[in-house]
Amino acid sequence: MQNKINELTDKLNYYAKKYYVDDDPVVSDYEYDMLQRELKGLEEQYPQFRRSDSPTLRVGGAVLEQFESVRHEVPMESLQDAFSEEEIREFDRRVKGQFPDAKYVVELKIDGLSVAAEYIDGIFVRGATRGDGLTGEDITENLKTVRALPLSIKNAPHRMIVRGEVYMPKKTFADLNTRREESGEPLFANPRNAAAGSLRQLDSKIAAQRNLSIFVFNLQLCEGREFSSHYETLEALKEYGFPVSPKHRVFDTIDEAWTEIQALGEMRADLPFDIDGAVIKTDDLSMREQLGSTSKFPKWAIAYKYPPEEKETILREIRINVGRTGVLTPLALFDPVFLAGSTVSKATLHNKDLIAEKDIRIGDTVVIRKAGDIIPEVVRSLPEKRPEGTVEFKMPHVCPVCGSPLVTEGPAVRCDNSECPAQLTKNIIHFVSRDAMDIDGMGTSIVEIFVEKELIKSAADLYHLQRDVIAQIDRFGEKSADNLLKSVEESRHRGLDRLIYALGIRQVGQKAGKILAKKFRSLDTLAKATEEELCVTEDVGPVTARYIREYFDNPKNLDYIEHLRAAGLNFEDTAEEAGTKCAGMTFVLTGTLPTYKRDEAAKLIEAEGGKVAGSVSKKTTYVVAGEEAGSKLTKAQALGIPVLSEADLLELLGIG
Repeated sequence: MQNKINELTDKLNYYAKKYYVDDDPVVSDYEYDMLQRELKGLEEQYPQFRRSDSPTLRVGGAVLEQFESVRHEVPMESLQDAFSEEEIREFDRRVKGQFPDAKYVVELKIDGLSVAAEYIDGIFVRGATRGDGLTGEDITENLKTVRALPLSIKNAPHRMIVRGEVYMPKKTFADLNTRREESGEPLFANPRNAAAGSLRQLDSKIAAQRNLSIFVFNLQLCEGREFSSHYETLEALKEYGFPVSPKHRVFDTIDEAWTEIQALGEMRADLPFDIDGAVIKTDDLSMREQLGSTSKFPKWAIAYKYPPEEKETILREIRINVGRTGVLTPLALFDPVFLAGSTVSKATLHNKDLIAEKDIRIGDTVVIRKAGDIIPEVVRSLPEKRPEGTVEFKMPHVCPVCGSPLVTEGPAVRCDNSECPAQLTKNIIHFVSRDAMDIDGMGTSIVEIFVEKELIKSAADLYHLQRDVIAQIDRFGEKSADNLLKSVEESRHRGLDRLIYALGIRQVGQKAGKILAKKFRSLDTLAKATEEELCVTEDVGPVTARYIREYFDNPKNLDYIEHLRAAGLNFEDTAEEAGTKCAGMTFVLTGTLPTYKRDEAAKLIEAEGGKVAGSVSKKTTYVVAGEEAGSKLTKAQALGIPVLSEADLLELLGIG
């Protein structure tokens, strides 16, 4: 069986490299998923044979209490920025004054989060953020979810540290913000902000869902192989399977390098990822060493920053969009302009205060740009070009969709009618989503069809759908209807935490749903909780407490909940009360345990009130070590933290 697991692991890693690194997929997504499912099943049956570079590790799973600090062996320096051709030529004069024969490598400056990845004997062992350049944070578990980063390297030197930029592709960013907007969550400002936020999630499963990628652009340390030029290191990194900074070339003169910088700038809109500039690096590594660094920057490299592209256009209309939580969002409609690679004709204006602050009027000439080269935004109006007859924008006094009175909360204006048609579809989409009730087959388009045909007027109606009616709808047949009804039936038994999240209470996300379910144990108890009781709940502040109380004080919501009760949904948290044998203790599990899988051992610990962390720190009470325990065991020994065997743990838990 070990041979089969090795065969599947090698095959899947090869397919992943072709897809994520070489951009040359050789199998369908379905075939890949089926092979990964087969591998996962075998690994669960034979955990002792799972390899450290298994693709099943890419889905995340470790949840940390906090990130540990990492002292960088090689400082991760930042680059000096240049904003003009003259600054680039001044850099050239400084370098050529010392080394007249110096050559330059020009690379794209990926707009993401800089990280270091360390490998020992070809195995990825640690990842860290740049931090202040000297000290960063250990994000090993999150970096494992970046599929373009190899977890193992063939024919690798004994020890190697590479530096790269983790980024979020443009399409992923746009899709992520669309989902967040539909669920009433704050939008990410740009792909870099989204990538950084994803990598700093304590729950690696969230990072895994964000589809991050990476380009490696520097070899920080290499024990066992020597190089003479930067270009040579990039080619070697490619051979090792890393996705390296694309379009890197060597140039003899600054004129050639400057021409390349301009050419890269012209193509930035067509790239599938975001860049904010181009980097010039001295190619010869011995020259770099002699050029050295200032107290802030290396003297052998400089980054040219591209200015954001802006266009003028005429604002023709401001339309109101009503979101899932009832918030009214003004949307600017303007004459189409070609901007950063695509034609745009609309942009969100966020709220009434922003419109007033920027003095934006209907009929104005406005300046448009793309935030992060992705999301169109209105930068400012041009009052000096304002014609007669422009109209100041006023928020409506009633909901433009249902006519209900509006509620003003700071800069936000909201429709308080939970039955507002504009909110209905989005609320149902949220209810059936994977992180909520996870009703497979109820995608956005299907929900819209069901609402349009008046088959459902709330999520509770999903539990009264009839097979014959569904089968007659376009895109459905008897088998599809059966599959949908099966998924609906399964959702009745989802955990209380999912139901709380699915209700769509403002500022109550997945994490809050779990905390509230654990604290109050039933939906009825939660519904009766006072604001004071809610406020003393972990991670629930006074604003969220008020929103929860307002939700359950609304008679329409209570009626909706009764319909869900009648449909047979689970209103109770069925998890057993935690014991106290491990109360106040923090455990770290490492290696392969002889009897239990690590997630099984973690559940035993949590059932007795203990916490399981993903990394060792001074706050760790015990490290539970099995076979092939790695760096966590070493760190525990260095810190003097007690190490338990599985037998020791079971004795502590009172399991004979």
